[in-house]
Amino acid sequence: MSVSFIRRIASPKKALTTAAVAVATAGMAMTSVSAHAAPTSASSAQAIAHKMIPDAAQYNAFSKIVEHESGWNPSATNSSSGAYGLVQALPASKMSSAGSDWKTNPATQIKWGLDYMNDRYGSPVKAWNFWQANGWY
Repeated sequence: MSVSFIRRIASPKKALTTAAVAVATAGMAMTSVSAHAAPTSASSAQAIAHKMIPDAAQYNAFSKIVEHESGWNPSATNSSSGAYGLVQALPASKMSSAGSDWKTNPATQIKWGLDYMNDRYGSPVKAWNFWQANGWY
């Protein structure tokens, strides 16, 4: 938006003050929402997964599934099905087999998801191949 346009609609000082307050308010609101939405950031969940899955091909396949399923948000919930967490377990309580902290601990969710992919498909790479062919795993 050009300054001359702002001058036409309001005094420059008032327009800039209003814009600054709006930006600051939006920034604070976004910060507080994201800080409470997921207790663990996507990058730290990814770092945990990287440690748990050292093979690059297997990690990349696992990462692609998680990105599609939850965007690396350990609190992601599908409102229609009830699927939950990084790997969208259904029912969500299945992840309790990996630990009692399954609702909040990305490492527990990753462990459960990795075990699930290995048991059902043979590996994360094979699970990703299935996901690509079917849009789910």
